[in-house]
Amino acid sequence: MNTRDQQLKSFNRLLTIMDELREQCPWDKKQTMESLRHLTIEETYELGDAILDNDLGEIKKELGDLLLHIVFYAKIGSETQDFDIADVCNGICDKLIDRHPHIYGDIEVKDEEDVKRNWEKLKLKEGKTSVLEGVPKSLPALVKANRIQDKVAGVGFDWEAPNQVWEKVEEELNEFKAEVKSGNKDAIENEFGDVLFSMVNYARFLNINPENALERTNKKFSKRFQYLESKAKSLNKPLKEMTLAEMDVFWEEAKAL
Repeated sequence: MNTRDQQLKSFNRLLTIMDELREQCPWDKKQTMESLRHLTIEETYELGDAILDNDLGEIKKELGDLLLHIVFYAKIGSETQDFDIADVCNGICDKLIDRHPHIYGDIEVKDEEDVKRNWEKLKLKEGKTSVLEGVPKSLPALVKANRIQDKVAGVGFDWEAPNQVWEKVEEELNEFKAEVKSGNKDAIENEFGDVLFSMVNYARFLNINPENALERTNKKFSKRFQYLESKAKSLNKPLKEMTLAEMDVFWEEAKAL
């Protein structure tokens, strides 16, 4: 592994290249924070994919792409004299020190849950009026549900045991079934949302990240369906012309791979 001096040297190299690109490259010169935003989101999802695939080489690559974006934003901030990369680094360092009084102060904690509770209390002392202020509005709904539940649990608004959460899941499922029978679309959608929200909560009690779990299933389904497509193609038979029984044969083969 690289030494601390080598790490600092490589970061300085990136800062220098960013300066050069901003001054000389037509594309880089035109970029704004707004124009980079959607690209940053895309890079974040690509990093997430690499993590789920446990592809360490790809993780390294995607971390570099994301780091470039951070440096890019800081460079733009320095041009307007609002902030630079040192301000960004010092800001997060100060926050980490302030929010870890059990390391940099005299607060004692027993476990991870104590740390999370203290974290939320400290954020309220910083001027936030709600623990939910830290949940970005633009997060995908499934991720947002998980973060909301995690945040409120940090201040003690939580179930005591997993079985209580599962009872809530069953309650919501029964309410959903009742609305399905009624045929009221708005009510069905509301109850379906409640089912998903309660399942996300149950996942949290099982230490399962629901976003990761669903994405793993997405990948698994896609892989099996693509196997089915390849088999149909080898038979020169369009999927639309295959019966469900025929497709199921290849589906079971895919599951066995």
